This record gives sequence, C-alpha cells and structure tokens, in this order.
Amino acid sequence: MNLASAEAFGAEGAASAKPYRFKFALNGATIRGQKLGVVEQIETAATAGYAGFEPWLADVNKYVESGASLKDLRQRCADLGIRIMGGIGFTAWVVDDEQQRVKGTEQMKRDMDVLAQLGSPLIAAPPAGANRAGTTLDLDRAAERYHALLESGRQIGVIPELEIWGGSANLSKLTDAICVAAKAAHPEACILADAFHLYKGGSDPATLRLIGRNAIRCFHLNDYPPNPPRDSIKDSDRIWPGDGIAPLKQILTDLADNHCQTFLSLELFNAEYYKLPALEAAKTGLAKMKAVVAAAGLS
Repeated sequence: MNLASAEAFGAEGAASAKPYRFKFALNGATIRGQKLGVVEQIETAATAGYAGFEPWLADVNKYVESGASLKDLRQRCADLGIRIMGGIGFTAWVVDDEQQRVKGTEQMKRDMDVLAQLGSPLIAAPPAGANRAGTTLDLDRAAERYHALLESGRQIGVIPELEIWGGSANLSKLTDAICVAAKAAHPEACILADAFHLYKGGSDPATLRLIGRNAIRCFHLNDYPPNPPRDSIKDSDRIWPGDGIAPLKQILTDLADNHCQTFLSLELFNAEYYKLPALEAAKTGLAKMKAVVAAAGLS
C-alpha cells in the first residue's frame, strides 16, 4: 500500500476541479486542559464537525491501560464519522546517544502500531531529546535516522512526519527540515509544519512553496499575537486562527498552489481557552479555521 497517495486521505486526486481541498482536524492539545479522556475528546471533535482528530499518544495509551480496546475506539470513530488522521508523541528517535535513540525508536514503533490499529496514516516525529540548548544535531545523521524511521513506518503502515519545533536547538527551521527530508531519500518523507513554529523558529512562510503536495499532509493551524515578541513567545501564547498577526492567507495560498491535500489541524495550548467547555472551544476553533480559509478565497 502506498500511503503517500492522495487516496490515503480520501482525496479525489489531482484532476479535481479544486486541486486544493483542506480538511479540518482537531489536535487533542486544544482541549487537553479540560481533562477529558480520549473517547470524550473524539466525541467532542465529531460533534463540533471536524473530519479528523489528532490525539496525543499519552491519552491513547492511558485509554489502553484502562483495559479498553483499540478496535472499539476505531469503531467508535467510524460510528461518529471522524478519522484518526495522526498522533502526537515525544520519543527521542533522532538523538545522538545510541542507547537513548534505540529506546526512543522502539517506542516510536509501538506508537505507530497503536495508530495503525486506529486507522491513522500519520504520526508526528519531532526533534524530542535534541531540542535542548547546547546540543548540535548533524543533519546528515538526522536524515539517516529519519530514513530508517520511515522504513519502519512503511512496514507498520504509518508515515512519520518530520516536525519542526521553532524553539528547538535543532530542526527549528523549515529549511533544515526540508534538507533532512530530502537527504532521507525516501518516497514517503514529509514535513509537519505549524504557523506558530514557523514564526518562533524564524522561518519565512514563503519556504512552504518548495514543499510538494505529497510532502505536507498535515499543517498545524493557529495564530499568535504581536506581543510577547518572537524570542520570548511561548506555546501557551497561541491564539485562534485569524485573531493574530500570522500570515495565514499566504500560508494557505501556498499550500493550495502546491495542490496539497492537507489536513489543517487546530493545535493550541491556551489556558484561557481551557476555561471554556470543550465543545464550545472545539466549535469556536473550527469556525475560526473555516473563516481564515474563506478569507484566503479557498473555501
């Protein structure tokens, strides 16, 4: 099975009259502050009207540890008409320390297996463990490790997306991620980008124009205010799409011009939004995402 094909995402293909076709997903981070279990998170996302959900592996593992079944969870998603389209974990698959890297890679394989059982085509592969100041990651070695991870993913049936973290000591810039993905020389290499992380890491959003339709399957959509400034802004400062200064019209237009069949996944960590009922937060986020897509002329 070629998971890199457009069919893996339910797309109609490049011949569509509208080559851009964004689908909307909710990242579990956006409503994690409401302390819901993963089933309740998925039900909230489905009720709000999202097509996809991106859970945190910690929440899924907690569900499994309670004795519940992944098969039942996948069926619940099917009943609700929502898809698990990715997953968020923090394994140290790319670090230089061999013992730590082996341990992290094995955990990543287990996480990919969990997501495969849920029908997810994707998993985030961030630079966890290599993000601290004082560490320098050789991009050639990172590419070799990413290639190996992609091969494991191919066997399991889940594609790891190379994720940029704007505040990381390594893989903080989109250009570095493109370099690693290209050097990995693998047909399923792809990048997980994020409006906030592009800004935090100092990446020019125009760089997205270099990423082809099969190389960006999910984009974390959010926004940020003019203050705090870029060097001190934090994840918790993210705000609803369209409420800040992010160049979202340019970002969405570039993705559309590249014929990307992309899930836009709402990922926020805002303590004020955690005070809202989860369903209200989810509905507000979806409305905000649809509004910025419409403002870009892409709805």
